[in-house]
Amino acid sequence: MDVKKVYKSFRYHNRAVWQSPGRVLIQASGHPDLPSGAPPEFRGYPDVWGPEDLLIASVNVCLATTFQALAGARKVEFTAYESTAEGLLENVDGKYQITQVEVHATITLKSENQLAAAQEVLAKVKENCFISNSIRAKVAFTPEISAP
Repeated sequence: MDVKKVYKSFRYHNRAVWQSPGRVLIQASGHPDLPSGAPPEFRGYPDVWGPEDLLIASVNVCLATTFQALAGARKVEFTAYESTAEGLLENVDGKYQITQVEVHATITLKSENQLAAAQEVLAKVKENCFISNSIRAKVAFTPEISAP
């Protein structure tokens, strides 16, 4: 007999409060307020987080935390993780959308003997990142591993 695994569901709440034309303050309980709004390309401001920035950052953070969780489960120890992300916003059929996100990660392992396990973990990161599973954009995750 197959036993079906039961998964929890979660809800997340925030609010956007208009500040001035092109500026919105994002608020969520227990979090610092985040100035946001339209980017300069859409008559906005360079000093706020735009939805484009936030989407790309969400992919970047999700891949990083997914790696951390999977590495922890496999007891892969690392001393550094840093990643950069770039997204491409294109007009497709008259509508703007992020069509691709490229994330490049640099990871330093605690020891070289964990290289094979780290590579196994990294092969599963993108497929387990709920943000990359939730968007239509193509997500590329390119990690570089080093060890002392």
